[in-house]
Amino acid sequence: MKKKAKPYWEMTTAELRKATRQFDDPSYQPPALPETVEDLAQQKRAKNKGGRPRKGLGAKTISLTVERSLLARSDDYAKRLGISRAELIQRGLNAIVPMRTSRGRRQAG
Repeated sequence: MKKKAKPYWEMTTAELRKATRQFDDPSYQPPALPETVEDLAQQKRAKNKGGRPRKGLGAKTISLTVERSLLARSDDYAKRLGISRAELIQRGLNAIVPMRTSRGRRQAG
C-alpha cells in the first residue's frame, strides 16, 4: 500500500525540496490528460476555419484581364449599388449567359 503524502503546508523545507525535485528539470514534461470527445470536436472546429458559405456548386477563383477605365467604372457602379466587384460580375454573367433547361436545351435568361 502506498504511503499517503503529507499536505505541502505540513512539510519541512527538505521534504518540499524532495517532493518537487522533478519540476526543477527543464526537460520535465508533465503527463498529458487523455483527449476527450469534446476536445477532439473543438480541435476539428478550430481546424475547419469555415470560409465563405457555399453557393450552388461552390466558387472558383479566376484571373481576369479588364481594361482599366472599364474596371474603374464598374467598381464605381458596384459601390453605388452596395455590392462587391465579384457580385457585379456574377450578376452581369447571369444576365447574359443563357440557362440550360431540364432537357439540355439553352433558354434565354
